[in-house]
Amino acid sequence: MTLSLTPDEIEALLVFYRDAGVDVALSEEAVDRFAEADAELARRREAAAARAAEMAAPAVARPRPVSAEGAPPSPDSAVAAARDAARNATSLDALKAIVETFDGCALKTTASKTVFEDGARDARIMFVGEAPGREEDLEGKPFVGRSGQLLDRMLASVGLDRATNAYIANIIPWRPPGNRTPTPQEIAICEPFIRRQITLKAPELLVCVGAPSTETLLGLKGIMKARGRLMPFTLEDGREIQAIATLHPAYLLRSPIAKRQTWRDMLTIRKALGM
Repeated sequence: MTLSLTPDEIEALLVFYRDAGVDVALSEEAVDRFAEADAELARRREAAAARAAEMAAPAVARPRPVSAEGAPPSPDSAVAAARDAARNATSLDALKAIVETFDGCALKTTASKTVFEDGARDARIMFVGEAPGREEDLEGKPFVGRSGQLLDRMLASVGLDRATNAYIANIIPWRPPGNRTPTPQEIAICEPFIRRQITLKAPELLVCVGAPSTETLLGLKGIMKARGRLMPFTLEDGREIQAIATLHPAYLLRSPIAKRQTWRDMLTIRKALGM
């Protein structure tokens, strides 16, 4: 049976595949998925054996126990481990190293790179998005795909540039498979890291980019109602800075008419920075 599609239907199907996270249709060589699964199983067994040996050896501080099969920790223990690890970071470099070695979030096993930060660490403003996409996962930097290119233009419109006076991060440092939405559990595990990152960065103004960032960091639901308003944000050490929510560039690409609202947000940001 031959499936006949019109050009419009073909275009719609390609858009669906793109949004679903399909990166390529064909590869140059056939991929043996069974061999990949066997290799992953062998890797997990080796990791489990290494953990068992480490647990058996005397140590001053031992990691949280895992099962003999190398099963991931429970959600509650993973969140607790993330909090403990983040609390020990005294600098952005130290926090980056901790995040890169943290194994409590399953997203790390499917991601290519840890996407920790981009931009100027001494910037007065910090932007926090949701999670890396395909391009971000490949480059190891946040907001470098189509959304990132639009964000760069938004920044430039008010005199900001990630190379000199803007700092960018995400709530989730690892790409969810297929660019899917992170689960509440994954957000809860990664939240201690981004909160510690904000505290160590200590910007004058925090910009939550998109609904997930706004809900996680500011506790506000409904991005349309939350956006555009300056509000206080308390760092972990008790210091207070200003925060504002704005629409995600990915949403603007789908709904260009909303750029008018985001432009007003950018003007509020420029005014708050006295630029």
